[in-house]
Amino acid sequence: MLETASRLFYEEGIRGVGVDRLISEASVTKATFYKHYGSKDNLILAYIRAQDERVQQAFGRIVAEAPTPTDAVRAWVAAVSDDVGRPDFRGCAFLNAAAEYHDPRDPVRQVVAAHRDWYTEQLFALLQRAGHPMPGDGADELMLARDGVMAGAYAGDAIAATAALGRVVERVITR
Repeated sequence: MLETASRLFYEEGIRGVGVDRLISEASVTKATFYKHYGSKDNLILAYIRAQDERVQQAFGRIVAEAPTPTDAVRAWVAAVSDDVGRPDFRGCAFLNAAAEYHDPRDPVRQVVAAHRDWYTEQLFALLQRAGHPMPGDGADELMLARDGVMAGAYAGDAIAATAALGRVVERVITR
């Protein structure tokens, strides 16, 4: 069920997919759906949390495999560039969710905010370990550049967006 919901929510938007469609495409009964998730809201939270876990694991692998913090940042750029270059890329799942849930008190927005805080903290830690003179500012700049490539690649030209991301990141890490 979560796999089906993840695909549909990402491809078509969270609010654009109803429970009946989810149940039909997942080939489960309503009773099974409600037994496991209780509501669409709970399934949405499971989807966002699963995306968060996926990103955290991927980022952790990048950092673990990189010989230096600067190499980790560059490997992260390569991974983001690969991600936004996929034919099925539909933007950032977290930014998309934030666009659909406007109230910052909504549980979906709270998961998105926690994810973004985690991401910024990870970038801060890498820049700090690399000896960056202003790791907080640098982490904010990297997050902004990441957000920009996500939007630019989806709405426009992925090649140009990833090239710009690479330039911004090099400016940040060589400061």
